[in-house]
Amino acid sequence: MNLHHLRYFVTLARLEHYTKAAKQLSITQPSLSHAIAALEEELNVRLFEKDGRNVVLTRWGKVFLKDVEEILAHLDSSVANLKMTGTGNGTIDIGCIRVLGASYVPALMREFIRANPDKNISYRLHSEGGLTAEIIEGLKNRQFDIAFCSKYKDDPSIDFVKVASQDLVMAVPLDHPLAAQDTVKLKDTLAYPQIIFNRRSGLRDIIDALFVKAEGSPDCIMEIEEDMVVAGLVARGFGIAVVPHMRVLHDLPVKALKIIEPVPERNFYMASLKDTYHAPLVVSFKEFATTYQYKSKYIF
Repeated sequence: MNLHHLRYFVTLARLEHYTKAAKQLSITQPSLSHAIAALEEELNVRLFEKDGRNVVLTRWGKVFLKDVEEILAHLDSSVANLKMTGTGNGTIDIGCIRVLGASYVPALMREFIRANPDKNISYRLHSEGGLTAEIIEGLKNRQFDIAFCSKYKDDPSIDFVKVASQDLVMAVPLDHPLAAQDTVKLKDTLAYPQIIFNRRSGLRDIIDALFVKAEGSPDCIMEIEEDMVVAGLVARGFGIAVVPHMRVLHDLPVKALKIIEPVPERNFYMASLKDTYHAPLVVSFKEFATTYQYKSKYIF
């Protein structure tokens, strides 16, 4: 089916006059008549019937017009979006773990818009699931242009660029023996029951590596996935825990002790697929993210 013929059909349906429609389309009237006849022959149904000097849609022509207008509108919108994308404008799909979706990524998105006032930029931010493994899976499935997460295994198809870091602290209840201190060595915490992040959390491997350096294994009484749930359990005296240095710790009856040995750090990365075409806007955003300086001591 000829796309031009569909546009001719819509114009004639609106003007209901061959001469006027041909003039608006900048074609000859015989060309328009031939196009409509070819369309009707292909569909094997009459789309127009005469009404004096004009033409009007048949019942089936009216049904066809509604569908064609919707299809052409969708097509035109898609073409316009692609052209806009090719000029450095458009929409960026970003996947991120929850911890980065609360503050860091929104701040980065806003600063990129401010740095590009001449661009038409929009975002779709995805944090469903919220775990690094799920975000990476979405990136591989082309759901996202870019992802912000922890580093996830060694994958030759993904480029990881460090963009931010977060301190880890030992959270203890206010009435805990360690609460009298401001700093702590990890080996000195081994005598106390601890709440540990489960295997689905990107923090688990980091914390396990810290205890290996401390030459010990914590007495794990509970495995939890969410940062804030861990902090809440510590506040209620269930145990102590290595957690991110987050704002919520100042709102709970806990004390955050600086870990001085081994010195911990949680890094966050911008992940993107290697050897994959990225639109100009996405390329610009990636370049901006590598130099962006986050202006808060807390990631969330």
